[in-house]
Amino acid sequence: MGDMKRLLGGARIDPRPVTPTTSVVELIDGAFQAYNGARLREAVQLFTRHMLDDDVTVGVSVSGALTPAGLGMSCLIPLIEAGFIDWMISTGANLYHDTHFGIGLSMHRGRPDLDDVALREDGVVRIYDIVFDYHVLLDTDAFYRQIMASPEFNRPMGTAEFHHLVGRMVAERQRVLGLTRKSLIAAAYEHAVPVYTSSPGDSSIGMNIAALALDEQGPRIDIARDVNETAAIVLGAKRSGGKSAVLILGGGSPKNFMLQTEPQVQEVLGIEEKGHDYFLQFTDARVDTGGLSGATPSEAVSWGKVDPDKLPGTIVCYCDSTIALPLLTAYALASHEPRKTKRLYERRDALLADLVREYRAARERDV
Repeated sequence: MGDMKRLLGGARIDPRPVTPTTSVVELIDGAFQAYNGARLREAVQLFTRHMLDDDVTVGVSVSGALTPAGLGMSCLIPLIEAGFIDWMISTGANLYHDTHFGIGLSMHRGRPDLDDVALREDGVVRIYDIVFDYHVLLDTDAFYRQIMASPEFNRPMGTAEFHHLVGRMVAERQRVLGLTRKSLIAAAYEHAVPVYTSSPGDSSIGMNIAALALDEQGPRIDIARDVNETAAIVLGAKRSGGKSAVLILGGGSPKNFMLQTEPQVQEVLGIEEKGHDYFLQFTDARVDTGGLSGATPSEAVSWGKVDPDKLPGTIVCYCDSTIALPLLTAYALASHEPRKTKRLYERRDALLADLVREYRAARERDV
């Protein structure tokens, strides 16, 4: 009898009817009762009720073509402005396509069943049901080559510093064009949110860096700096008495780069740690194919990526990020007061110095 009472202890399914005045918060709390709807409800509640506590450092990984779909403008910029994103890892492609909007270029709604041969002949590029002029690519390439040929880029740097410099340039271009809140990379610059790319060569930005390198110009990306800086951010969150949370949009390389911060601290550097405290992922990837994109939080525990004591604070919602992210953003902005921006970009050197001290102390103990 005790087990039955426990098993039936969840809230009774008895939602109110949806009405013309139902808010997003009321809709999710009331109508998302089961299946992936329930996982989405649990996800946004975890985000707003726990991950947005003042002592939690929130990292967001971004994969899939989200910025071409406008989700940088509609969701990620508002989350940054509210202090709900402290640091990010993105594919280079998302940052490249984000730049189109910041320098006054446009992308348009289309259809997924268009004739791609005809599109090519007409100079139109397609991302599923998004279309844009081929010259958008050429103009964005020209913008990147122009700014990266300047002296301040011509040195080794991590991707956070690189994106900070680019963000400053894009923010200035927005200002000149009379645009506001169009570019995610510009918003990250303005709020000192460090943005990393896990595969710097795997995008048109990386391709343009490679082109400049042929003339011995442009930045030399320091991937070791990125690995250690991201680990230092996570360690710093823990050592300050706080917690580390990850919000994973999609999967892929950004997901792994976000989660490998804890194995870098524990396994490679030998620093005592236990894993991320909160793990929230929106994905359409299956678990049984063995790919990282679909790997579960419990599997991540075996790698030391997630604290085993914090598994109740982990949720995977099998839902397209283009559906989930706007709902999460609307729910969070309606349910939680803005947080003070942590401005982690400005603290990178200090956090890295703390990591180095702990690493050297761990080595001395092992000798």
